Amino acid sequence: MGIEGPFWRAIAVYRVASLAYAVLFVLGAGGYARPVVSWSVIGVMAVWTAATLALYPAARRVPLLAADLLVTVACLLATPYAQGPADAAAGVMPLTATWVAGPVLAYGVAGGRRAGAAAAAVVSAADLWLRSGSGVELASLQVNGAVLLFLAGVVVGHVARLAREAEERMRRAVLMEAAGRERERLARGIHDSVLQVLALVQRRGAEIGGEAAELGRLAGEQEAALRALVQAPPITRAPDLAPTGLRGRLRPAFAARGTRAERRPGRLRRPGRLRRPGLPSRPGAESGAEAEPYADLRDLLRPYGTARVTVSAPATPLPLPAATAREMAAAVGAALDNVVRHCPEGTRAWILAEEDDDAVVVTIRDDGPGIPDGRLEQAAREGRMGVARSIRGRVTDLGGTAAITSSPSGTEIELSVPAGE
Repeated sequence: MGIEGPFWRAIAVYRVASLAYAVLFVLGAGGYARPVVSWSVIGVMAVWTAATLALYPAARRVPLLAADLLVTVACLLATPYAQGPADAAAGVMPLTATWVAGPVLAYGVAGGRRAGAAAAAVVSAADLWLRSGSGVELASLQVNGAVLLFLAGVVVGHVARLAREAEERMRRAVLMEAAGRERERLARGIHDSVLQVLALVQRRGAEIGGEAAELGRLAGEQEAALRALVQAPPITRAPDLAPTGLRGRLRPAFAARGTRAERRPGRLRRPGRLRRPGLPSRPGAESGAEAEPYADLRDLLRPYGTARVTVSAPATPLPLPAATAREMAAAVGAALDNVVRHCPEGTRAWILAEEDDDAVVVTIRDDGPGIPDGRLEQAAREGRMGVARSIRGRVTDLGGTAAITSSPSGTEIELSVPAGE
């Protein structure tokens, strides 16, 4: 039942109270012109009220909702058979009184504001038709009841939908908190055992040399990968399309443990902000056969992390259109490919992803020897278009910019694309 439980209990209380009001109304009118018909309709209303109390919300399916609306409209249209012509001409309240709002509220809670408005339209149409058929002129028809029904259906449906969304978000928050606590527990155990042993093997292997040094290097690589795994924040779903293949090519080149990402000196950025409520855009919209409209760029960049490639990203998601996120990740992979091909072995690299105003910015920096002046232009003339097409071309096609800064102490590539709305 969840968060909808209080709504259904409130509707049940309303049905019972409105039934009691209808009974008092009939008693005050002396049973109208045909008491047998009046009390028969009241009996049907009482039986159906008891049935809805038993059936809602467990069986709130289309048949039950349709039957609820049908019974209510039937009781409403039975009013002329209970009231006399004088009552009808005087515009006396129908026999059902306020009881007719029950299915409107039920439709609103079960199907949202549109369903509530549709049920209100059906009940209001029956009520107006009943009044117009009793000799009341159309110009003098009272529409207050119809307006109130529409407002009740729309407002209750909207509030019920908001309550369901809030419950879903709370459920996700609880799951993420539980996952975070479990991750912290496992991280403490791993740090006290596996990571300490791998660090010892790396240090002793370097001291001994020879084949032991190679074992130490491998232990250091696994230590860095495991440390990155236990320190990374939990993600709620797998990325749409993570880069593949490149990580295996980077492992031999980036051999030892990496360091934390560093910002450029003297440059400050605003912390990343989440512009959309979350991913996916609608709860329950995920499907194994359908691509998500947005992807978290952090999920696509994390696989690039190795012993000598450090990936840093904000704690909040960096949502981009799925195609844009994949192209940005591919551009980052092309930049790391250049580090592997053109920098000495042992060169370290850092990837920093962040949101800056209305743009998502990814910075790739290495501590290699830098790009000689004129080298990029020479490569373009020779037909080697890796930087021009794989990096600049991809980002330009996305409506973004790619800036390359190089010096003898390293190269920095800054990729910026507009944040998806």
